[in-house]
Amino acid sequence: MTQQITQTIADALQKRRGLFQSNSAADAGALRLFNGFYEGLPEISLDVYAGTLVIQYFGKKECPDQALIDQVLAAVSAELPDLDCVLLKSRFSTNEENRRGTILKGEKPAEWITEWGIKYAIDLQINQDSGFYLDCSLLRQWLLQHCLDKQVLNTFAYTGSLGIAALTGGAAQVVQTDINGTFLTQADKSIAANYLSSENISSIAGDFFQVTAAMRREKRLFDIIILDPPVFSKTRGGIVDIQRNYPALINKIRPLAADGGIIVAINNALYLSGADYLSQLHQSTEDGYIQVGESIPVPQSFFGFSEKLSHLPADPTPFNHPTKINLLHVTRKDGKKSS
Repeated sequence: MTQQITQTIADALQKRRGLFQSNSAADAGALRLFNGFYEGLPEISLDVYAGTLVIQYFGKKECPDQALIDQVLAAVSAELPDLDCVLLKSRFSTNEENRRGTILKGEKPAEWITEWGIKYAIDLQINQDSGFYLDCSLLRQWLLQHCLDKQVLNTFAYTGSLGIAALTGGAAQVVQTDINGTFLTQADKSIAANYLSSENISSIAGDFFQVTAAMRREKRLFDIIILDPPVFSKTRGGIVDIQRNYPALINKIRPLAADGGIIVAINNALYLSGADYLSQLHQSTEDGYIQVGESIPVPQSFFGFSEKLSHLPADPTPFNHPTKINLLHVTRKDGKKSS
């Protein structure tokens, strides 16, 4: 079994060799090295952020067995010998420190990465995840290429990487909003590191329903609106349930889209099929003022280049991963543009 685990991880690394060689610690890149759910070891995923290896453990125990950790480190170190830190996150631990991550090697996790030429400040222990979603890499590239002179609204912004990509791409104004103001401040370091003007970006800490309602009253309009909600949440303002009722969220932000604008609709519900998600999106197009456009894929390296989707709880086809990203093109009856 030990040899099998080591070989499974080694095979995954071999597939990505060209990628992580160009995402070395010296280059401060970030990359998923191993996705066990797709590649044969469901309780483990491995990411590298600059010189830090992040081991995500999804097993039922408080922490993985030391033998498993040793096998992981042996396999990864053979390909990435210059790692200076190893962080273990035990997703279902009852201990918050274990969920946020304990350091197995080194003194301090990486604090900076570079992606598509953009420098991002990161805090790998900010939450039970790593605070920077690698499955959205191609979306950040799209934003970098399509936001010139645009008014951009980033809802459920979390640590704000999508907004930073938009701002770096030349957005005239970026507004980021999230219920947790602490997470939003993470973007401030990235703004300074990329020599971006803080005058062109603002943050609003608050409930999605209340913030967007205030914007509707103010009749604000945006060219690009990013809608990236959690799977489920409930506040005094309303309920987020992207598996059952994603169109309700679209209806909240649709009045904020300028004529010719784009809603970037993101849905990462594992149990929602791609067909059912598209069906929900088409519910929002019945009056003819929204058109379902192209999708943005998840990088193949994130899920191990696997084309086998039958083992997933729901088939994401025509999307290539349960993180389903689609562009919705908006036409306004009044023809109003952003200002």
